[in-house]
Amino acid sequence: MSLIRPKRFKALLAGLLTLVLAIGFQSSFAEDVAHMVKGVVKSVDKDSKTFVVKTTDGTEHTIKWTDKTVVKGSKDTGKGVEKGSVDSYMDVKKGSEVTVNYTEKAGEKTATGIKDAGKATAKAVD
Repeated sequence: MSLIRPKRFKALLAGLLTLVLAIGFQSSFAEDVAHMVKGVVKSVDKDSKTFVVKTTDGTEHTIKWTDKTVVKGSKDTGKGVEKGSVDSYMDVKKGSEVTVNYTEKAGEKTATGIKDAGKATAKAVD
């Protein structure tokens, strides 16, 4: 039975450790890529803080929101909502046309910004 010499073992271990650290640093410093989707809010789930946006081609995107999600409302949204809670905003948005900027990491879409075009223009997409 052949044994690995201590110097070779240390070199192999150091190389493996370097590889693991490089992969770890790359993952933690990788920037999220920004995306955008435009469509109608089909549903809102406040418990999971997610909403579904249906685009004109029928594709549905499930997107979550956080306290950092920025909201820009239309004139029917009301003053104060732009800087208010996203939770309060999402309460009444089913059926509204929105443009959502989001990042995607590990298959999960997180809204960074939501722009509301209102319900008047959303009828065409339903």
